[in-house]
Amino acid sequence: MSDWEHIRYDTPAERVGRITLARSEAANAQNYLMLTELNEAFDVAARDDDVRCIVLAADGKHFSSGHDLAETDQDMAALPTIGTQCHFDADGAEGYMAREAEMYVGLCWRWRNISKPTIAQVQGKVIAGGLMLVWPMDLIVCSEEATFSDPVVAFGVNGHEYFTHPYEAGARLAKEMLFTGRAITADEALRAGMVNKVVARDELETETLKMAEHIARRPMFGLTLAKQSVNNALDAMGMYTALQSAFGLHHVGHNHNKIKFGTLVDPNGIKVVRAEA
Repeated sequence: MSDWEHIRYDTPAERVGRITLARSEAANAQNYLMLTELNEAFDVAARDDDVRCIVLAADGKHFSSGHDLAETDQDMAALPTIGTQCHFDADGAEGYMAREAEMYVGLCWRWRNISKPTIAQVQGKVIAGGLMLVWPMDLIVCSEEATFSDPVVAFGVNGHEYFTHPYEAGARLAKEMLFTGRAITADEALRAGMVNKVVARDELETETLKMAEHIARRPMFGLTLAKQSVNNALDAMGMYTALQSAFGLHHVGHNHNKIKFGTLVDPNGIKVVRAEA
């Protein structure tokens, strides 16, 4: 843990483990190193018998600005893999699709299925890939000024890689988020059932820990069985199949952009997103 550059881990309350994104100078933009460290931190909490609930928090004004676009071509050779993906350096679509399947979809799905309850403690902006850190968590507590957006349709793709939008926001709000790229407010997210609780910014940490401590008083096995039961219900609705289908379409968009613009995303979209931020 002492070697982590972008993540901190502590136990702020009895039976509660907390992981904190610690890259506030970049609005907690996620690169492959951050995701690798985050995965290691989840493993630490998951394997600690004294931890029954895991909180994911973030330093700074914003929870996460999404993918660090300057580092999406980072070499993965030095990073540990957690799934069965391979051929990251293969030519054409093969290599890049494998990278995204490992670092985005694979990690998100793994965190979603941790057998312990997880809570996201969210402030400020959560943009595109930032949602991929929030949505795999079981519960979300956010501050009043928090906003949630996925504006990447402007880049010529269907959304970020962990495409659970209809399950998280409902079909119509998901379409509005994607079609317009606008940010969903905390109150809208609460009404849609995307978050569990909205609190004042200065009460965010206290209220999140209060919920985590309450949960952590339950027996671990009961929590595990309850979580798996709800996840099984979502799986029976086709959540994983829908996710994989959307991931495939995501890479149709990548390949279209590569042929047309020479890059993975439509460069015109960057101006659009920045103008509307």
